[in-house]
Amino acid sequence: MVKKGSKTLSKADPIRVKVFRVTGEIKKPNLQTRFRKEVREVRPEAAVERIYTELGSRHRAKRFQIKIHDITEIKPDEIEDDLIKKLTLGEEESVQ
Repeated sequence: MVKKGSKTLSKADPIRVKVFRVTGEIKKPNLQTRFRKEVREVRPEAAVERIYTELGSRHRAKRFQIKIHDITEIKPDEIEDDLIKKLTLGEEESVQ
């Protein structure tokens, strides 16, 4: 048992990381583009935050310029991003 604050976490309950596919668009005065990105997170809310930070950093877009249309949890066999697939399935199960 590990105590964290006032909660007691048992080592038998691992946190399950899921893969989410997030689709949307970036609308800036000089850039208007759609995106579809796969991220590994525990919750859909965390996936949205990851998208805001990555796209905001890469495209210098503010949060109000990034519109998220859909967040779906996908199965490991539906993953298109090679890096996410390797991290999720492992090196030996990855198909290239």
